[in-house]
Amino acid sequence: MSTVSVALVADPLAPTKKVKTEKSLKRREQSADELLQEIEATMGETWLPDIYARRILKLRTRSYDFPLLAKNAEPEIQHTLLGIELKVGRKRMLCPDLATARYLAVFARAGCKAIAIPYDITEISHLADELESSWHRMVLMAGSLTSERKSAFATRVRTMLIGKVRDGIAAAGAGTRIPDFKQSTKQARR
Repeated sequence: MSTVSVALVADPLAPTKKVKTEKSLKRREQSADELLQEIEATMGETWLPDIYARRILKLRTRSYDFPLLAKNAEPEIQHTLLGIELKVGRKRMLCPDLATARYLAVFARAGCKAIAIPYDITEISHLADELESSWHRMVLMAGSLTSERKSAFATRVRTMLIGKVRDGIAAAGAGTRIPDFKQSTKQARR
């Protein structure tokens, strides 16, 4: 009889163990502040405070003051018999249309106290789309960067990230209370 030796060959279709790359090891060693800087740098022009300062405050705006909102309350858009309302915690804010409710919901999530709303209602829908996508991209990026860390660290990064967004918007300002109107007319002065 002859002996047959069997060589063990790794099956290419079998699932492999996750190999930690240098990048994931670096992320595990990064502090929360370094992760925030990485998120802001990666977001670039789509960073929410930059959109607010660059796109919204350049328009003719009016300021909007939020009522005192509950912390960590998720905004809900509700369609009622009276119209569209944005509900945050126990507070309800009547909105003229769905686009305005979506626009305000982004800032309510961030916990802003006062913001600027474009006076031209045709701009609000496009800006609401841009702000919502920026918000969700930012939160997803924070989640993916902290996925291998403890949940307490991930929560701290998310809280710090929202605080940084809120501070950036507050630093940019809420615009004027009443929009500026041109006082000149085409009539000849006498």
